[in-house]
Amino acid sequence: MTHIDLLIAASTLLALAMVTAGALLGWQGWLALKNRELELGHVPPELAGGSTEGLSRIEIADMKERIRKLEAIASGVDL
Repeated sequence: MTHIDLLIAASTLLALAMVTAGALLGWQGWLALKNRELELGHVPPELAGGSTEGLSRIEIADMKERIRKLEAIASGVDL
């Protein structure tokens, strides 16, 4: 390996270490934010009673299943 190859490898490793350190710092900050929200009792709006699109699909599927079971009971079919 030449000196230039070593310089490129070292600078690439340094850049990767810097990006990793930045990502770790951001992750720790996000965790601190969520921890603070939990301490203050803050509930995100999507969990406070409003449904997001995915949750509403689950709720609709649950309602359809309940209706199917009620119809089966009404017609006298054992489940």
